[in-house]
Amino acid sequence: MARRRTGIMPMTDDSSPCLAHRLVDGHPVDPETARDVARFRRAERARLMALRRAMSVAERADASAALVAGLRQLVPLEPGRRVALYWPIRGEPDLRAWMTDADAAGVEVLLPVVVEKGAPLIFRRWNMGCDMVRGIWNIPVPAEDAAVRQPEIVIAPLLGADDAGYRLGNGGGYYDRTLARLDPMPRRIGVGFSDAVLPTIYPMPWDIPMDEILLADGSHRTRQ
Repeated sequence: MARRRTGIMPMTDDSSPCLAHRLVDGHPVDPETARDVARFRRAERARLMALRRAMSVAERADASAALVAGLRQLVPLEPGRRVALYWPIRGEPDLRAWMTDADAAGVEVLLPVVVEKGAPLIFRRWNMGCDMVRGIWNIPVPAEDAAVRQPEIVIAPLLGADDAGYRLGNGGGYYDRTLARLDPMPRRIGVGFSDAVLPTIYPMPWDIPMDEILLADGSHRTRQ
């Protein structure tokens, strides 16, 4: 997927102290542009979340099964491979069937854990029968004594995705913040329902694109 020109440009470098209030996570950004993009994304999140809520239980289950089938083609279950997924919340695609198969095949399945609001995620090993606790926002996560790993592949849920592979998530910025700090950068696969395609999310300097986008309608896009 070729990167799309959005017309939204970051500010040029300037050492003037008066620009310090325009730094976002270390990136110089025009504040009016940042506000406009934030408003656009809030509106799109609300629209896409409404579409997700309108899905029936059967429709969501069928869509999740289609994504699981797609992942079986994209990510071979090789013992020792470290793959991060997620525990589904707020109607997200449910990939736990794939997680179970992967664990049985010897894949190191990892789940993201929020250790502090606004901080990068960590990844803990998950397997069938492991101790789970309620983390921040009551999301089930592996218990604190679970081993922490760095993933080779990150499979992230999305509300929307654009032609350049940029992902619209829930708005916390956790995946972008985390991926920017992983070295080496893992393979990144965004998964979502069929209505997730957007012309652009107006990517900002801190946004990390997905390498691939997999949707429940079977479409698979690869970032060029």
